[in-house]
Amino acid sequence: MGMWRRLRPRSIRGRATAGSLLIVTPPLALALVLVGIGVEHESERERFDRAGATARQVSIHIETRGYEGAIPPTAGVLRIQVVDDGGEVVAASSAMQGRPPLISARPEHGDFLVEEALCPEKGGEGCLSVVGVETDSEAYGPVIVYAAVSYSRGAAGPLLEFSLAGVGVLVLGAVGWMAWRGAGRALRPVESIRRDLERLSARDPGRRLRIPTTGDELAELARTGNATLDRLERAMDRQRSFVSDASHELRNPIAGMRTRLEVELADPDPDPESARRSLEGLLQDVERLQRIVGDLLELARLDADVAAGNTEIDLAELVLAEVERRVCTVEVGTDLEPGARVRADRVRLGRVLTNLLANAERHAREYILVAVRTEGDTVVMEVHDDGAGIPEADRERVFERFARLAESRRRDPGGSGLGLAISRAVAEAGGGTLTAGESPLLGGAVLVMHLPSAADRPGGGSDAGPGGRPGGGTGGQEAAEGESAGAAADRGTGAEEYGGRGRARRGRTGDREAEGEDGR
Repeated sequence: MGMWRRLRPRSIRGRATAGSLLIVTPPLALALVLVGIGVEHESERERFDRAGATARQVSIHIETRGYEGAIPPTAGVLRIQVVDDGGEVVAASSAMQGRPPLISARPEHGDFLVEEALCPEKGGEGCLSVVGVETDSEAYGPVIVYAAVSYSRGAAGPLLEFSLAGVGVLVLGAVGWMAWRGAGRALRPVESIRRDLERLSARDPGRRLRIPTTGDELAELARTGNATLDRLERAMDRQRSFVSDASHELRNPIAGMRTRLEVELADPDPDPESARRSLEGLLQDVERLQRIVGDLLELARLDADVAAGNTEIDLAELVLAEVERRVCTVEVGTDLEPGARVRADRVRLGRVLTNLLANAERHAREYILVAVRTEGDTVVMEVHDDGAGIPEADRERVFERFARLAESRRRDPGGSGLGLAISRAVAEAGGGTLTAGESPLLGGAVLVMHLPSAADRPGGGSDAGPGGRPGGGTGGQEAAEGESAGAAADRGTGAEEYGGRGRARRGRTGDREAEGEDGR
């Protein structure tokens, strides 16, 4: 095995050529052997046929009359003898005058023909193919006519073998050349792709692979490579934009904090009330900075596909708990279908719901509607509001990171623009989607999330505890995480049934949680 590895060609082209030769050599050798045997057999048969034809002509001649003198050559055969029953030569051709019988063999009983090949052991004038025909003659009585055709020993042995070996070498050479050339032509696009990949760099991410015109698997490989490079370029662009936007968003609260600190330090006789206000402002900046860092960390986890909890959740019950827990500035109604269960991380799904409700509350005038229903193998959650809506041209842009429309900046100057980006990333991580549109019910915006139904997603256990309530059997840590997302609130303050419509409490805008910043 080690020897083979050392001798094996390193290049694919060399291995393809060697493989072609290895495949062709055995059948070619077998074919040449069979050809050699066939040629030898046909040559021998042709010699015996010539000698037999001559012997028959002579036997026909002597049936009526004998020869006066030597037997003339017939059909180019020079060695002819007529031998009687006593083994004496009674007639012969010029070449066989005074010589003993060619062979002593006679036809078997019931036959009149005998064939034999003679080759001298040492030297001599070559080999003979002898045919004997038994007949009754008028002049000589019962006789056997022998006719012999000579042939060279070299033609029957080494010469033929060398000729066939030469043909085999030529055929293998032709096969090897064609395999080498064909492999080179087939691998030429691979070399082109290799050179293109070698020239790729982060400084020129727009460079792409040249697609071969062959229309085969290599062309598909180049297209797949270009598609991969497109995704990498988009990812690099998003990363650059994300770093730039994150730096900008983090710089503002840090600059505000520094300014407040410098002002306080520059005052030689600070007023306690003024210092308190500065500290409160600093606290607000720190809280905003903490929210931004938390959102960035969550996005990083989602981008890295960090594993999260995967439990079965009743989405309708989760919505009802969040709506009952939440103190809103507008009225919130629900239209919930019982039994709409999904499999997802409870904390992240609770955060999505919190973001969507905070987004709707920020832009609604008087009313928000949260609807949950099942459509086939999909669970749909819709959050409607009666606000100004989202312009159609901006319905995808609001999901971009740090993207904030003018109205959002006016209504919530301290937001980061990451809420909807995180919500869509959570939905897509769970195999679903999150889109924005125009609400057909309230006339404002509607955010629609589709998630696969838990009944169609294998694996994992249910988080349903006794009585069908989520959270049972998942441990105290899961319950605590759910509380942090607003999904495991007190369920005794709401309606007893969550099918149909419900109402949420109104509250003051000043004590609203600073959650769910979006791009609107």
